[in-house]
Amino acid sequence: MNFLVNKQHISEYIPQKPPIQMIDAIIKYEETRMVTQFEVLSNNIFVQNGLFCEPGITENMAQTAAAKAGYETKLKKGPPFIGFIGAIKNLKLFFLPKVGSIITTTVEVKTEVMGITLIEAFSECNNKKIAACEMKIVIQNTTHVSQ
Repeated sequence: MNFLVNKQHISEYIPQKPPIQMIDAIIKYEETRMVTQFEVLSNNIFVQNGLFCEPGITENMAQTAAAKAGYETKLKKGPPFIGFIGAIKNLKLFFLPKVGSIITTTVEVKTEVMGITLIEAFSECNNKKIAACEMKIVIQNTTHVSQ
């Protein structure tokens, strides 16, 4: 599979680093959409009893949103941004993927207002929906943080 950004370079687009990094590659970018991929490994901090648990799935969705912001920032050669989950709404969990699973996560931006981005996110494994939710992501422009 061809990636826009592969595992060796993903850390250039998101602030999270191992062991909390929950995406491996960027598959697709559009103005309002980002698609990422992640392989669940047995040593992942969110794996319990061979299954990738809810906090990891949620973090994977949030990092997909972060990857979108990071990708756009790199395209524009702009300053780095840090985002925080402001709220999670209507989280639906359908199943927990097993170790070795490849997760594909899609984030679609619904609206952006005053540094707050409302997204819809869903994750799939083998074309079966794992989870879906809405998130509010608060973006902080690091160039305006007082020192």
